[in-house]
Amino acid sequence: MDACEQTERVDSASRMILATPRQLFRTYFDAEKMKSWRVPDGATGTYSVLEPQPGGRFCLNLLYSDRAEIDGPEAAIEIITGTFTEFLPDERVVEAIRYTNADAAYSGMMTLTLTIEPAKVGSKVSLHATGMPPALEVTAHRATLAAALRRLALLTE
Repeated sequence: MDACEQTERVDSASRMILATPRQLFRTYFDAEKMKSWRVPDGATGTYSVLEPQPGGRFCLNLLYSDRAEIDGPEAAIEIITGTFTEFLPDERVVEAIRYTNADAAYSGMMTLTLTIEPAKVGSKVSLHATGMPPALEVTAHRATLAAALRRLALLTE
């Protein structure tokens, strides 16, 4: 590879889920359902804004109780805002996401793409993330994506 070429990091997770593409896509229209699969393990969260449509905005406020005990209350809060840049019913959702965190190394922009592919039984669901903040560790982030898909399966199967 040429020294000037750089490959973009992509963190991904995929899973077969025993639900139709329609059932999976419909979770975007209910803040409680979104919260149940999008809030990471170890956090509590609320959507203060959720506009599931092309160009629609969202704001997810997260609180990590374990971080508060170790690093203080400011470290426990993470705000995730963004826009749905693509919203294809039952197929694909692309989000432009901004993380705001007390630690600037964890703040920044990211793109998250959800794809839903119908299968003979259920659907193949994939999450692909690009442009993550540099401090976001690869293995941990991929595990977070896989955990989100596990929670989505529990919600819809």
